[in-house]
Amino acid sequence: MQFSTGGNRDQSKAYGIDLLRIYEATERIGNEYRVLVDRLWPRGISKASADIDEWAKTIAPSTELRKWYGHDPSRFKEFSARYIDELSADTVAGELSRLVDISRHRLLVLLTATRELDISGAAVLCGVLQSAVGQL
Repeated sequence: MQFSTGGNRDQSKAYGIDLLRIYEATERIGNEYRVLVDRLWPRGISKASADIDEWAKTIAPSTELRKWYGHDPSRFKEFSARYIDELSADTVAGELSRLVDISRHRLLVLLTATRELDISGAAVLCGVLQSAVGQL
């Protein structure tokens, strides 16, 4: 899976799901909907200046899972499986469904503070949402 960075985003994308680091998010493209998907607020960014539509911390990996993982690449496969289990809980089903619906009508941009997008919880979430869009 390949993710966008702030400098080379597809300007023609009208809807779907994109993943960016919050530190690299540039000006909005069209009518995009920006969601911070980290449980912790990103360092160095004030809530007043953050260009987001919502903070969906309830669908981020649990604190216990996040601490266990510690962004250790050797644990990513197991982390992904555990996080997908968390995302299958009834308590977050409505939130996931709502985000899938948003992505069908406008560009949904998932924002995260993680340095390595490809081994992040946000990447796992993006994959789950993209799969759900393809299934419905």
